[in-house]
Amino acid sequence: MGCGFFYSFVLLLSVFFNHSASQQEPNTDFFYVYSFFQKMSSPSSLFHAVSISTHVCSWRGVFCDSRQHYVTALVLSGFNLSGAIPDTTIGKLSNLQALDLSNNGITSLPSDFWSLSFLRVLNLSHNRVSGSLPSNIGNFGSLQTLDLSFNNFMGEIPASISSLQNLQILKLEGNGFGSSIPSGILNCGSLASLDLSSNKLNGTIPLGFGAALANLTTLNLAENGFHGRSVDFVGLRKIKILNVSGNLFEGSLVELFEGPSPLEVIDLSRNRFRGHFSQVQTVDNSKFDWLRLRYLDLSENQLSGEISPNLYHAQNLIHLNLASNRFSRQKFPQIGMLYRLQYLNLSRSSLTGHLPVYISQLGCLNILDLSGNHFDGHIPILGVENLEVFDVSRNNLSGEIPAAILRKLPWMERFNFSHNNLTLCASGPISQQLLQTSFIGLRNSCPIAANPNLLSRRSGKHREVVKLIGLALTLLIFCLLVVVLLILVITYRRKKTRMWAVKQKNSYKEEQNISGPFSFEADSTTWVADVKQATGVPVVIFEKPLLNFTFADLLSATSHFDRGTLLAEGRFGPVYRGFLAGGIHVAVKVLVHGSSMTDQEAAREFECLGRIKHPNLVPLIGYCLAGEQRIAIYEYMENGNLQNLLHDLPLGVQRTEDWSTDTWEEDDLNNNGIRTWRFRHKVALGAARALAFLHHGCSPPIIHRDVKASSVYLDSELEPRLSDFGLAKMFGDDVACEIARGSPGYVGPEFSQLGPVSPTVKSDVYAFGIVLFELLTGKRPLGDDYSDEEEEENLVSWVRGLMRKNQGLKAIDHKILGIGIDDQVESALKIGYLCTADLPSKRPSMHQIVGLLKDIEPSSYK
Repeated sequence: MGCGFFYSFVLLLSVFFNHSASQQEPNTDFFYVYSFFQKMSSPSSLFHAVSISTHVCSWRGVFCDSRQHYVTALVLSGFNLSGAIPDTTIGKLSNLQALDLSNNGITSLPSDFWSLSFLRVLNLSHNRVSGSLPSNIGNFGSLQTLDLSFNNFMGEIPASISSLQNLQILKLEGNGFGSSIPSGILNCGSLASLDLSSNKLNGTIPLGFGAALANLTTLNLAENGFHGRSVDFVGLRKIKILNVSGNLFEGSLVELFEGPSPLEVIDLSRNRFRGHFSQVQTVDNSKFDWLRLRYLDLSENQLSGEISPNLYHAQNLIHLNLASNRFSRQKFPQIGMLYRLQYLNLSRSSLTGHLPVYISQLGCLNILDLSGNHFDGHIPILGVENLEVFDVSRNNLSGEIPAAILRKLPWMERFNFSHNNLTLCASGPISQQLLQTSFIGLRNSCPIAANPNLLSRRSGKHREVVKLIGLALTLLIFCLLVVVLLILVITYRRKKTRMWAVKQKNSYKEEQNISGPFSFEADSTTWVADVKQATGVPVVIFEKPLLNFTFADLLSATSHFDRGTLLAEGRFGPVYRGFLAGGIHVAVKVLVHGSSMTDQEAAREFECLGRIKHPNLVPLIGYCLAGEQRIAIYEYMENGNLQNLLHDLPLGVQRTEDWSTDTWEEDDLNNNGIRTWRFRHKVALGAARALAFLHHGCSPPIIHRDVKASSVYLDSELEPRLSDFGLAKMFGDDVACEIARGSPGYVGPEFSQLGPVSPTVKSDVYAFGIVLFELLTGKRPLGDDYSDEEEEENLVSWVRGLMRKNQGLKAIDHKILGIGIDDQVESALKIGYLCTADLPSKRPSMHQIVGLLKDIEPSSYK
C-alpha cells in the first residue's frame, strides 16, 4: 500500500508542476492511465513502464495528441498485464483512437469500455477474455481494425457488427464463437481482411457474400463447420488469400479459377470439393493468373480426373499439396519448372510410372511426400541439401536407396522407405527401431548390424570410436558364423538319411507348385488350368509391366487358390483374395465358363477393359491366360460388397467364420453406416454414375448384363465401385446369352417372353432398380419375408404393389426413416419404381437416374 501511495503522490506532484508550466487545466487522462497500470501490473512491470520523473505522454506505450493534452493511443502488447480491467481506467479515455493490449493475461473488459466511440484500432488478441461478445461492439462506428483473436469468447457473433461499416480488418479466430455468420456482416463493405478460423461456426455463408464483400483480399474460414458450395465465393475479385480448409464445402473448383483473380494463397483442404481438376480452365482461355499463385492445398477432397496441366505455369509456387484425392491413375504431373517449391505432397494421388529425373532440379524442397502411390523404378538422385522430410513408402520402387539420401538421413526430421522393393546398403549399422519403422519390408544388400547411434550426429572422435567398435563386432560375428556353420555341417551329416526323406517330400511339393495341369475346387465348381509350367505363364499387370509376374505368383498370392482365400462365387466364376509382390492387394476372378476367343483376342479385350477408368468402377489392373482359363485381376476392395453389407456380413468381413455379431451390432461406420439414409443414397448414386458412364461415356456403350448387389463393392474410403463390367463378351454365344439374362431376382420381365431377347441398357436399368429397392427396404430380391398380409414372390411385385396403393413407406427399412428425410426416401422409391417398369421403353436412362438421385441428395452433402 505504501508503494502505491508513494507513486500516486509523486504522480500528482508531476502533473501539478506540468500544469503550472503550461498554464493548462490538469487532464484526467493521466490519472486514468496510471490507475490502469497500477491495478493491472505487478510492481516490477509498473516500475518498468512508468517513469515518475517524466510526463505521462513519454511513458512507454503511451501516445498523446500534438499538444500532449489527451491520450490518443495505448500500445501495451506483452506488458504482463493480467486480470480484469477495472472501471474508471482506460474506459474513460474519451479521445482514445488506438488500443493494443495483445499478448497479456486480461480476463474481462470494464462496463465503461464501450463508450470509446473514437476507437479506430482495437487489438485484444492473445488474452484470456471470456464470455460472449456484447452487442455494444456496435458502438465503435469508427473502428477500422478489430482483433479479438485467440481469446475465450463464446456465443454468437453479434448482429450489431453490421454497424461497423468502416471496418477493414476483422480477426476473430481461435475463439469459441458458434452459430452462423450474421448476415449483417454484408454491411461491412470496406472489409479487406476477415479471419473467423478455428471457431465453432456452422451453417452457410450469407447469400451474396462475394458481391457484398468484393473488397476482401484475405478470407480465412478454416476449421469450422461451414457448408456450402464453391459458388459462394464468386465475386471476390480482389481476393489474394483464400483459406476454407477443414469445413464441409462442396462443388467444383472451376468457379474459383474462372476469370481474373489475384489469388496467391488457396487452401481448400479437408472439404468435399468434387469434379475433375483437369477441367480448370487452361491459360489460353482463362484470365486466372497462375504466376501469382504461391500456396495451393487441395488435399483430402474428392477431386477426380487428371491433375491440371496448368500447374506447369504456376512457377512461383512454394507449397503444393494434392494428397488424398480420387485422381485417375496417371504419371507424375509436369511440375519440373516449379523451381521454388519447398513443400510437395502428392501422397495417395494414384500416381504411376517412374519418378521423373527432373525432381532432382527442385533443389529448394524441404518436404517431399510421395507415399501411397504406384510408382516403380528407381529413386532418382535428389538435391537433398534442404530436404527435411522424405516419404516414398507404400509404392513399388526398386533398386538401391541412393547413397546421397542415406547420408542426409541423420539430419532429417522424418523419412520413410517402407513397403517397396528397394534394397538398403548403408555405410554403417542402422538401429533396429529405424528398421521397424522407416525401412519395413526392404531387402538388405549388405550386412547391417544393430547400432542405435548410427543416425545420430557425432563428433569426429566419437565416429572413430564407433568405427573401432563396429570392426570388433564384425570380427566377433564372423567367428560366431564360422562356429555355427561347423555345427550345422556336423548335424547335417548325422541326420543325412532323415533329411533326404524330407528333401524328397519338399521337392515333390515344389514340383507340384511349378508343373501342371492344375485342378482347383471352389465351393460350387471345379476348374482346371491346363498349363505345364506355372512359371512359364505370364501375368500382365497394366501399370507394372516390368515386374514379370507369372501364374506361379498367382498360386503363391492365393495360397494355391485355397478355399480360405475364396471371397465369392458369381456367375462368371470364383473370386480369390491375394497379395502379389510389392504389396499389390488383388482380387483374382477366374472366368470358369471358358471362352470362344483366341488368346490374342482375349488379351486385346482385357487390355480394352483395363483402359476403362471411373471413380465408381472397380479397376481391372491385369489378367492371365492360363490354358483355356481367362483370369481377371482387379484392385482389391477392402470393404466387401453391398450384398454382404445389406444381408449377410458386417463391413469388411468377407467370410462367415470371421463374422462377430456383437461387433456388427455396435458398428455404425463412423456415423456413415448402412443404417443411415445418407450412406445408402451415396451407394445408390455412385452405382448409378458407374452405369451412366458405361452407357453414355463409352463408345460403343457397354452393357453390364449382371447388375446386382454383389457386384457393387466398397473401397477403403467406403466409396461404391461397380465390378464385372464387360466380362460377358469373353464367352461363347450360348454362355453369353445365358449370362446376359442376369442373376435371379434381377432379370427384367422381357426375358420371360418366348424367343431370344438381346440385353440392352434398359436391362441394366431394371437391375439397378432392384438394387435401389434393396437399399431402401433392406430385403433380398427373392425369398424374403415381404409382408404379413400378402404373399409376394419377389421384392419388385411387393414394393410396386404398395406404391400403387400409396403405401410405399411401409416397405422402407425403418432404420433409415426419420425427421426430414422421409420425403427423400419416398422420392428414391419412386425412382426405383420407374426403373422397374415392365416395358423397357418406359424406363429412364441411367443419365436421367443420376440427375434424379442428385436432386434428392441429403442436406449433409450440400
